[in-house]
Amino acid sequence: MKKQPDLQRLQEQKKRLSLRAQLTLIIGLVVVVSIALALLLEYLLEMCFPVLRNLPALLQLNLYSFVIATIVARFVTQVFSEPIRQLCMGMRQVSGGDFSVQLETKSKSGEIQELFAGFNRMVQELQSTEILQSDFVSNVSHEFKTPINAIEGYTTLLQNTDNIDEVENEYIEKILFNTRRLSSLVSNILLLSKIENQTIPTNRALYRLDEQVREAILALESMWEPKEIDFDVDLAEVSYFGNENLLYHVWMNLMSNAIKFSPQGGTVKIRLYASDAVLRFTVEDQGPGLSEEAKKHVFDKFYQADTSHKAEGNGLGLALVKRIVTGVGGEVSVEDLPHGGCRFTVLLYPSAPEEAG
Repeated sequence: MKKQPDLQRLQEQKKRLSLRAQLTLIIGLVVVVSIALALLLEYLLEMCFPVLRNLPALLQLNLYSFVIATIVARFVTQVFSEPIRQLCMGMRQVSGGDFSVQLETKSKSGEIQELFAGFNRMVQELQSTEILQSDFVSNVSHEFKTPINAIEGYTTLLQNTDNIDEVENEYIEKILFNTRRLSSLVSNILLLSKIENQTIPTNRALYRLDEQVREAILALESMWEPKEIDFDVDLAEVSYFGNENLLYHVWMNLMSNAIKFSPQGGTVKIRLYASDAVLRFTVEDQGPGLSEEAKKHVFDKFYQADTSHKAEGNGLGLALVKRIVTGVGGEVSVEDLPHGGCRFTVLLYPSAPEEAG
């Protein structure tokens, strides 16, 4: 049943002029119309301004034809350039990861219609592939979660037994360390998959954002205490209406990242400012900073700019930060500091509970 409409569409397209033939015809018409209008304009101007009769007729004709042809060509080329502009914008959206783009054109050209139809089919296939990949990763990660938790639980029990020698205890610690890394990776993949598929419930409420940041600092004590990290903290008293659990991941990932890259005995600077229009959170470290290439990809999944810290992370933390902040309508950025290190900035645009409802 589907073949008949397709065949009819192809037959209709064959009846139309090709794009090359249309362009050739239009250019020819522009030339003819421009010369005709130029002759008419020359006649009218000479009637109004007799002094122009002293100018060579060929010079007048060329001048008027050029002006008229330029004006006409401007409007004609707009007809052909508009579909190209639409296509470029669509490609830019797709390259940014938006696979919901569908383009429509009013052009009567068969080639342009076929080009737009091909683009839409490509985007639909990419969207299907993305959904399939996301579902696969989510399902596999979920299946991994249970056995990983079991391994971690049994390994923790082994640590507390008395008949374990020093070498065996070292093996147990390595198993536990890598199991927790794998568990963290699976949890991050599941969370990222849920965010990208927008399956996480809203669960928004009004809460103290500054208190949440303080809780995150305390939760990271096992990271900053061995490195003797100092904190320079200035937090305004801020209430925010949003998903408390999701934003907790943002502060944890950004601050753990700052602690990880700060040197022994370094300082992590944290600020939270508020205004009627925006909430601004910044965290600065004293690490090596980021190259221009690294700054382009720092929020990509599984990207790690400094491979020397590869064992301490999985390259998903900042990708999660980007997805969460963007999902709540905010912005996140990174910049190098003049004295070394880098600064991550999160901008949130608060909304009242009644507005969100």
